[in-house]
Amino acid sequence: MNNSIYNKLVNKDTKLAVIGLGYVGLPIALEFAKKIKVVGFDINQERVNLMRNKVDPSNELGMEAFENSDIFFTANLEDLRDCTFYVVAVPTPIDDSNLPDLKPLLGASRTVGKVLKKGDYVVFESTVYPGCTEEDCIPVLEELSGLEFKTDFKVGYSPERINPGDKEHTLQNVVKVVSGCCEESLEEIAKTYELVVAAGVHRAPTIKVAEAAKIIENTQRDVNIALINELSLIFNKLNINTFDVLEAAGTKWNFLKFQPGLVGGHCIGVDPYYLTHKAQEAGYHSKVITSGRYVNDSMGGYIAKQTVKKIIAQNKIIQESRVLIMGATFKEDVSDIRNSKVIDIVNELKSYHVSVDLIDPHASSAEMEHEYGIGLIEKPTANYDAIIVAVNHREYKDLPESQFKSYLKNGHGVFVDVKGIYRNKIKDLHYWSL
Repeated sequence: MNNSIYNKLVNKDTKLAVIGLGYVGLPIALEFAKKIKVVGFDINQERVNLMRNKVDPSNELGMEAFENSDIFFTANLEDLRDCTFYVVAVPTPIDDSNLPDLKPLLGASRTVGKVLKKGDYVVFESTVYPGCTEEDCIPVLEELSGLEFKTDFKVGYSPERINPGDKEHTLQNVVKVVSGCCEESLEEIAKTYELVVAAGVHRAPTIKVAEAAKIIENTQRDVNIALINELSLIFNKLNINTFDVLEAAGTKWNFLKFQPGLVGGHCIGVDPYYLTHKAQEAGYHSKVITSGRYVNDSMGGYIAKQTVKKIIAQNKIIQESRVLIMGATFKEDVSDIRNSKVIDIVNELKSYHVSVDLIDPHASSAEMEHEYGIGLIEKPTANYDAIIVAVNHREYKDLPESQFKSYLKNGHGVFVDVKGIYRNKIKDLHYWSL
């Protein structure tokens, strides 16, 4: 076993390649590069140039993360030819009809297929439905390489568990689920990941089990949040503050502490659709998961409608009203705007001809403009009828009520606190939260 792929990697006789250097791929590539030789591949040359200068395009890692790393960043396919272990970490989004969009994944599979050699290993990390690796990706690898799966090359699946903006649950200290296409590949893949995951690895019995494990992690979270969001709709009708109820219920030892809110991003708001799609193919129409998705996807519109009602209740003409939304990213303290549900609030308000300004200390105005057709303003003015604190960035958590008053016309107006971070702190403004 001395010529095993693991030993070759450790002895630096061969290289590991990471395909896709986003918020998942880059941290993995850099961790591996502290132990073995790594090629970091991304199709975006601009991003590659940034990483060569020790800049993370996702704004998750500082320059120090690039230190002591044996890594070469490239957008050139030829640079992958002397690698023998490939980790694929590209996004798996959904299309406008909420169906899986496998274009990035199949594109990455084609890239690897073009350079694949006998004896090579390919491990997929992208979140997919059970069966995707074997049914969709492996045929592409076989077709483009002319090689035979299992006989000539081995494949595994190890779902990513990177949580954007989370400095506590990092790659090193969260158990990694790994799987392979046979016992030998499982062991080689597990040992390779053990190089960088101090918390250890869990060896799943099959690739499909590993795929399913990942997708239900996020689906379970989505359904739980949907229940709390639905409760917040009910409690609003009953004139009860949801966060007060959750605080009371949370005193029981086995109460699950989920909170209402906007469910966006490229994990929780996306992955359940992969599972329901596969369930449909298998002849089962998911009820609980689909209902949860419906509730969570409608929350942005609901928040906007409630804001409009509150403004009208203040005897304002809604078409002449102005609203300031604080926060545009998909969650707190990150710069990522992909699948941000804040835009649902914006679009719903605009359908009432409300004028909307958006600020965010982490997001890029150019990216917002490109992705959603609305840029960010530098500074709030002083003539709003309502303020919506949509994302609880650390910069927004401890602002005094006087600051919000200074943004509102005559110091009065509606204050919408999506995540309840100002509960019991706002005394003079018309306060509402989920």
